[in-house]
Amino acid sequence: MAAGEEEGSAPEPEQEQEAAAEEPRSFKDLGVTDVLCEACDQLGWKVPTKIQVEAIPVALQGRDVIGLAETGSGKTGAFALPILQALLETPQRLFALVLTPTRELAFQISEQFEALGSSIGVQSTVIVGGIDTMSQSLALAKKPHVIIATPGRLVDHLENTKGFNLRALKFLVMDEADRILNMDFETEVDKILKVIPRDRKTFLFSATMTKKVQKLQRAALKNPVKCAVSSKYQTVEKLQQYYIFIPSKFKDSYLVYILNELAGNSFMIFCSTCNNTQRTALLLRNLGFTAIPLHGQMSQNKRLGSLNKFKAKARSILLATDVASRGLDIPHVDVVINFDIPTHSKDYIHRVGRTARAGRSGKSITFVTQYDVELFQRIEHLIGKKLPAFPMQEEEVMMLTERVAEAQRIARMELREQGEKKRSRNDDDDTEEAIGVRNKVAGGKKKKRKAF
Repeated sequence: MAAGEEEGSAPEPEQEQEAAAEEPRSFKDLGVTDVLCEACDQLGWKVPTKIQVEAIPVALQGRDVIGLAETGSGKTGAFALPILQALLETPQRLFALVLTPTRELAFQISEQFEALGSSIGVQSTVIVGGIDTMSQSLALAKKPHVIIATPGRLVDHLENTKGFNLRALKFLVMDEADRILNMDFETEVDKILKVIPRDRKTFLFSATMTKKVQKLQRAALKNPVKCAVSSKYQTVEKLQQYYIFIPSKFKDSYLVYILNELAGNSFMIFCSTCNNTQRTALLLRNLGFTAIPLHGQMSQNKRLGSLNKFKAKARSILLATDVASRGLDIPHVDVVINFDIPTHSKDYIHRVGRTARAGRSGKSITFVTQYDVELFQRIEHLIGKKLPAFPMQEEEVMMLTERVAEAQRIARMELREQGEKKRSRNDDDDTEEAIGVRNKVAGGKKKKRKAF
């Protein structure tokens, strides 16, 4: 990394923090100040999680931190509390920057900062794509205490928004660092590292320690302490994991069977493409299920709307691409279904991590067709266990095929209509643009005639 070459390699992190003989029982034991302990209490955070126990005391001592922890482990609290405590001690605008890979995660982190810092008047701003840059520029001009951003849009503002800089920044957090780098944000991260002070505190949180993350750690952190609560890929103990082996052409029927069998639960269903997410949501709606999609081709407002409806339990089924597999804290997911098996085994860990969070139990069911056997074996190898088959009544599944086929037909028609509407809107936009250009040209000609 360019920034690494400038700063030179930092020493390797110290040995992982040893868990104290007597584990702290409260946030106060970790050194968190009273006003923030009260905020934790109001959020229902009674006992610190493992990563919070490891990372908070080190961060409060003013050290750089590398936090390695499985998804759903309370990482946001582990970096938000030390930042807010430092802000209390030395109040300052544009105090901290949190980089995250996805828009939804950015909004969620902002909510936690606002909730934890509400009694001390903390202001945070989210800077992500898909939202008007002018309103973001106005928000940045007000100099919030904390900026939560995706790297691409932040670089846009650093290069184009007059008067905005991060020269006074005291804290940098890179959350889900492995995913930020996997999404090819390396260039943007380099640019950001070049324009922020070297004299700062840096927290790097990641589910996995990849080669790219090690490189970033050497470039951005000074003598960091490594706080690892999970050194190998694993899923939480209270998660019951199953698979079903099925013929590809009956996938929809098996999905409907499972939703009926486990009715009364909340479901997150992962699909591999935006198109299949939309199609499956329409199919399930046609069969009377309260399903809602979440994928990258939806507008930002619609994505947040879907998420909020599911969080508020107005919908019991959320169909999503991997945009929702990491970081999102949706507390009440009972069952995760891998409708399309993930092509990267590590994504399996993040998907099933949406359930069985914060000590609750949960189920995951992975669909394995004749084309997915090798991918499934890789997942079993990664997590180090053989999964049991989910008990099925195949005759009952086959009884559903006729109704499902009719719902598939209607869903295909609806999908086609949606595509045509979208194309028609785009054509209208193009026509309006062309008329606007023509009018400008005509206006210019008129002006010229007057001038002469």
